[in-house]
Amino acid sequence: MLLGALVLLLALTLAGPLRQYVAGRQELAELAAEQQALDQRAADLQAQLDRQADPAYIAQQARERLTMVLPGDRLVVVGDAGDPGDTAQDPAGSTARNAPVPWYEGLLGSVAAADGDPSETDPGPPAD
Repeated sequence: MLLGALVLLLALTLAGPLRQYVAGRQELAELAAEQQALDQRAADLQAQLDRQADPAYIAQQARERLTMVLPGDRLVVVGDAGDPGDTAQDPAGSTARNAPVPWYEGLLGSVAAADGDPSETDPGPPAD
């Protein structure tokens, strides 16, 4: 019985440090996985930074995002002209409301809506 009590006392004495050891190992594994993910993200960002330093990439992005045209190039914009009689068939005029609005009119409309001016919230169809 004394031997059993000693084994129980020894098990209880070692349970706390053993639990801390296992928790510490688990935390180290989690931190290692987080470090690996951060290293991968840093590598991706460095690759993106290297790519953005390339003048050809900059020119490509300017052409795509800003519709930049170099001297001598020809810009062709293809759009859906539609049938002029389409708006007459819709009595509610939803096609005029769904027409694309230039970015600056949308910006002014959202600023006016944020200011609380209800007369400026709907910029309406663009004036040609």
